[in-house]
Amino acid sequence: MKGEKILAFIAVCLIAIGVIGAKTTKAPQDKAEPTETPVVTEAPLRTLTITATGDCTFATDVNASRELGFVSYAERYGTDWFFENVRDIFSEDDLTIVNFEGTLSDRGTREMKQFAFRGDPEYVNALSDSSVEAANLANNHSMDYGEVSLIDTKKYLDENGILHCRGEEDVAIAEINGIKVGLVGINYLNDVMRTELEDAIKKAKDMGAELVILSIHWGVEKATAPNEDQKQAAYTAIDCGADLVIGTHPHVLQGFEKYKGRYICYSLGNFSFGGNNAPSDMDTAIFRQTFTLKGDELLDDDNVEIIPCRISSADGYNNYQPTPATGAKRDRIIDRLTTYTENLGGPELNFR
Repeated sequence: MKGEKILAFIAVCLIAIGVIGAKTTKAPQDKAEPTETPVVTEAPLRTLTITATGDCTFATDVNASRELGFVSYAERYGTDWFFENVRDIFSEDDLTIVNFEGTLSDRGTREMKQFAFRGDPEYVNALSDSSVEAANLANNHSMDYGEVSLIDTKKYLDENGILHCRGEEDVAIAEINGIKVGLVGINYLNDVMRTELEDAIKKAKDMGAELVILSIHWGVEKATAPNEDQKQAAYTAIDCGADLVIGTHPHVLQGFEKYKGRYICYSLGNFSFGGNNAPSDMDTAIFRQTFTLKGDELLDDDNVEIIPCRISSADGYNNYQPTPATGAKRDRIIDRLTTYTENLGGPELNFR
């Protein structure tokens, strides 16, 4: 009996130990989920390369020599002739802009002025066949044969897919490489249109433009330096949201300035210019800038180059065929533009 009691006592103890152990054993804890490191995504980069030139006039004034004029060359060589030597340059970019100083029409009555230009509507092919995508019509020759000639010019540009801009009523918006570009044209020599400068830029912004290019007709003919009126207009435009200011009208080159990170081309001179068969100054230049947007921010990256050119491929007279300059002619244009720009306190220029 004593042995049985001892065995029973041991069994009770073992059971008790088991119960206690069961009560004190902790349940396994759930493991914590691993924490993921947040991925920081860089804002996407979007780029747009634009090319700008000076005055293009595809016509011969009725009082000028027809034999030596633009019309004669168009009849002799066809419209492909005029941009033959710069077509490759225009084809490299995303957007080429010219100042189209004149009209394309077979209607209208000549305005009472010293020079008036009306070209054959077929001359639009000189633009469309050479990768020119936009034309500024805000200048003092856009209605040389009345309002109907301006209406016709817009019509032929539209039919050939060429953007155009002129004042607040004609602001162009295009999406290129995922960037909404606004094109604004202002004839600052016109007392009415000059008052539209700020509103036209604001309109482009309201239409969704992320990048605003202003083409502006201003200044004094033959002057190689901008006047105070030009400077103030350029600063106002940039303060209002313009990202590039392209100037025309003086018919000669002027320097470059940079204001609040934005470039000002005060005058690009003539280009394929039918207004004069023997101008005293045949130097010109093509301006090119590549814009980069990081997200919504326009980067200040100075991706700019200038291509020195002559308005003619011939020496001593104008054959209306702009051509990249070489040798001593190129060196002279570089020296001129460098000096003009330094006089304005402008940026160091990069020449191609």
